Amino acid sequence: MKQNKSGQLPCCGGNFIALCICCLVLFFSNYTAQAEEVFVTVKRGTPATVPTSRYVLSAIFGMRLTTWPDGSAIRVFVLPDDNHTHSLFCKQILQIFPHQLRTAWDRLVYSGTGQAPEVLGSELELRTRIANTPGAIGYLTKENLDESVAILPVE
Repeated sequence: MKQNKSGQLPCCGGNFIALCICCLVLFFSNYTAQAEEVFVTVKRGTPATVPTSRYVLSAIFGMRLTTWPDGSAIRVFVLPDDNHTHSLFCKQILQIFPHQLRTAWDRLVYSGTGQAPEVLGSELELRTRIANTPGAIGYLTKENLDESVAILPVE
């Protein structure tokens, strides 16, 4: 094989090795991120059981859309900003960063034009509140799903 001026084989240069390492890191980080999927969940019997767009979910979780199609109130429940599941939900479903959602809520609260969603301490508490509150919506990881809540399909 031909060697370059520094005496190394072209495929074994530092750039090639760095590129391979970056590819491996990206591959495995994407694999682990996909393993933890978050689902939008609603109280069973909530009028929203048809597939919902990310745009509508952004309006709901951004506290701009406050009623279901039948006119009943939407009750939004979320986890704290620093919670891993909340971060996954923001990135996977809403395709924004958690701080962007917090900024939108703060803007509503401080301007007096709206309120922030109710923040709960754990996914277990979140599931319980969604299951027992009319018009409730939130999100859960696969491990925390059960028959007490319904999954809202996302388009």
